[in-house]
Amino acid sequence: MRKCATPYNQSMISREPTLARLATARELLLQPFGLNEADLGKTLSLIAEQKVDDADLYFQYTRSEGWSLEEGIVKTGGFSIDQGVGVRAVSGEKTAFAYSDDISAVSLADAAHTVRTIGSMGSSRRVRLPKARLAPSRALYEGMDPIATLGSADKVALLEKAERLARAKDPRVVQVMAGLASEYDVVLIARLDGTLAADVRPLVRLSVTVIAEQDGRREVGSFGGGGRFGLAYFDDVLVRQYVDQAVAAALTNLESRPAPAGEMTVVLGPGWPGVLLHEAVGHGLEGDFNRKGSSAFSGRIGQRVAAKGVTVLDDGTITDRRGSLNIDDEGHATQCNVLIEDGILKGYLQDALNARLMKVKPTGNGRRESYAHIPMPRMTNTYMLGGDKDPAEIVASIKKGLYATNFGGGQVDITSGKFVFSASEAFWVENGKIQYPVKGATIVGSGPESLKRITMIGNDMRLDSGVGTCGKEGQSVPVGVGQPTLRLDGLTVGGTA
Repeated sequence: MRKCATPYNQSMISREPTLARLATARELLLQPFGLNEADLGKTLSLIAEQKVDDADLYFQYTRSEGWSLEEGIVKTGGFSIDQGVGVRAVSGEKTAFAYSDDISAVSLADAAHTVRTIGSMGSSRRVRLPKARLAPSRALYEGMDPIATLGSADKVALLEKAERLARAKDPRVVQVMAGLASEYDVVLIARLDGTLAADVRPLVRLSVTVIAEQDGRREVGSFGGGGRFGLAYFDDVLVRQYVDQAVAAALTNLESRPAPAGEMTVVLGPGWPGVLLHEAVGHGLEGDFNRKGSSAFSGRIGQRVAAKGVTVLDDGTITDRRGSLNIDDEGHATQCNVLIEDGILKGYLQDALNARLMKVKPTGNGRRESYAHIPMPRMTNTYMLGGDKDPAEIVASIKKGLYATNFGGGQVDITSGKFVFSASEAFWVENGKIQYPVKGATIVGSGPESLKRITMIGNDMRLDSGVGTCGKEGQSVPVGVGQPTLRLDGLTVGGTA
C-alpha cells in the first residue's frame, strides 16, 4: 500500500468532476424547490447577522435499496428515499443546529433564525459574504447511481448464485444468508466562508453468511465486501471468493476448541484485524477528544507513542474505497493524514470546529451520518503501513500464543485507551506451528500500550474488503481499515479454557 500520495496539481486537472457534481446537486436539491445559490447566500447572511464563528448548510438526497435472501428465497426487499437540509451555526465551542425534511426558502429562513441565536447578542449587523469558491476538483469514484447498474432480476440471481455456490461447497453447510445493499447519496454544502461543494457518492455491499453443522454442532462464518462503484463489481470470481471465505470460516469454527487464557504473544492477521487499530487507537486520535483532554493521546504530539516502524495513516483519498470521499461533510477535500510516523505521534484528525479551537487546519475528517446530524471528526480509511517481515516468519516466531485472523465486536474507553475485542477466527500456536482453531478468545489491552508492544511488522499490508461501519455518539458512517500481519508481545487473552 502506498504512503501518502503527492497532492493533486490543480493546474493539471479538469474542473469537470466538480461542475458535474454541482449540476447533479442543483438538479436534485435546489431546482425542484425553487432554490438557487443566491438563496443559500441569503440564508447564511441571515445567520451571520448575529456574530458567529462559522455556519453551513448541508443538503442531502439519499436513495437506498436492499435485498436479502434466506432459505433459498428473497425474504425481504426495501427501497427508500430521504432528503432534507441541516443548518448549523457555531460560536466558540457551542453549536446550534436545526434540520428539516422540508427543503424550502421558508424552512431555511426558520432554521437560520433558530440557530443564529447562538451568536453574540446585540444589534443585528449587515454582512457581506465572501465570493463563492468551489471545492478542489477530483474524482475518487464515478458519480453513478449504483441501484440502476443492475436489474432487479439480476440482483436476485446474484444472491441465489451465492447460496448455490455455498451449498455446493460442502455438505455441512445447512443454511445460507446473503444480502445486497446499494445507496445513491448526493450532498450539497454551502459555508459561511464562501465554500460551495457537492458530492455524488455511490456505495454498494454484498455479504454472505453461512451456518455449518457437524455432529449436532453449528457454527457461523461470514464474508463480504463493497465500495464506491456499481454492482457489476460483484462478478463470478468475486462472489465465489466471498462464498469460499464464508464457508471456510464456518468449517474452521466447527473444529475450534476453547481458547486458552492469560498473558501471551498475539499475532494479528492482515486486513480486517485492523479494526482493532481503528477502535483502540484511531478514535483516540480524533480532534474532539484531544481538544477536551479526554484521550490517552492528548498533548503528546512529537512524542513516541508506538514502537519504531509503526506508521499509521488515515487516508480518505483512495480510489473507490468505502471510507473515501471527494469532500468531507463540511466541504473540505479529504486528505492522506499521517497520524503516527515511525512510532512518533504527528497529528490528530480534525473537523472545522476543533481545528479552529486548536489553531490548526482541518484535515478533511468532518463527517456526519446525514443532514439530521452535526459533523464531528471521524476516520475515513485508517491503516498501518507494512514492514519487512515475512508473515510466515512472524507466525513461526510464536513459542506459545494466539494467531487471530478475524474479529467480531469490541469496545474501547477513549480516556484510558483500554479495549476488549472478540476474535471470531483464531488459532492456537506452539513452537511456530498452528495447532488448532480456538473459540471464545478475547483480547484485552490498552491502545497506547499495545502500540509499544509491536515487535514484528509484516510486509503484507492489506485493506479490508469494504465492509466497515464506524459508530460514534449515535452516528454511523462507512469506513475502511487495514494493517499488515503484526506480532504483539505480552497481551492479555481472555479465553474459555
